[in-house]
Amino acid sequence: MLPLHAQTKRRSLLDSDPDVVYIEQALKKPIELKVIKEAPVFSEKNGKVRTGTLKAGQTLKLDAITDKIYRVRGQGTKGDVAGWVAPWAFSSNDPEFVSHLKQLYDRQIQVQTLIKNKQVAVGMTLEEVALAKGKPTKTSIRKTDKGQSGRWEFIEYEEQKNYVTRVDPVSGAVYRQLASVTQIEKSKTAVEFENDVVTAVEETEDHNRGGNVRIIVPPLVFGW
Repeated sequence: MLPLHAQTKRRSLLDSDPDVVYIEQALKKPIELKVIKEAPVFSEKNGKVRTGTLKAGQTLKLDAITDKIYRVRGQGTKGDVAGWVAPWAFSSNDPEFVSHLKQLYDRQIQVQTLIKNKQVAVGMTLEEVALAKGKPTKTSIRKTDKGQSGRWEFIEYEEQKNYVTRVDPVSGAVYRQLASVTQIEKSKTAVEFENDVVTAVEETEDHNRGGNVRIIVPPLVFGW
């Protein structure tokens, strides 16, 4: 079993809006943005229902993003507000914050899809792999002065029931009797990693899928 916080994180990733990336799930460090212009606040990400106006001159923590709009909480012109606001209302210590957030969004959408489908890819973190596949069946770790590397294996088994034929000594009736149950390897996924980021994936399962390796960009590090 995964730790409770990891199980909760996985449920939230799968149950939330698939088009939204929640910052607290994607990054360990919060993102702060400065409000440079008053801006309308909308209750939904489609920007159709306006609920207030965000006040300029404050610093906010970013709650969530799509590829077009941000969700924040802060002071409005008539009290506290929470909702979706266009990117043009904000600035950051990072002059490229809009493009960087777009990169973060694109990566996390890929990760959320992989986790939902219980798949892994080169570039995922070990935490993301655990959310997708659960606890590894086998692990090997190598530590050096340059960092940590290793391999995780996830093996799925299926049961094969083995029967023998018996003859009832009284009635002479012939019947099948369960003799044993064999665990047969159904599929195996192995991931190799360096410093908690997947560098290679090996899969042996449904051969009709093809051998394309899924690759995403590694975790992004920004100077917020």
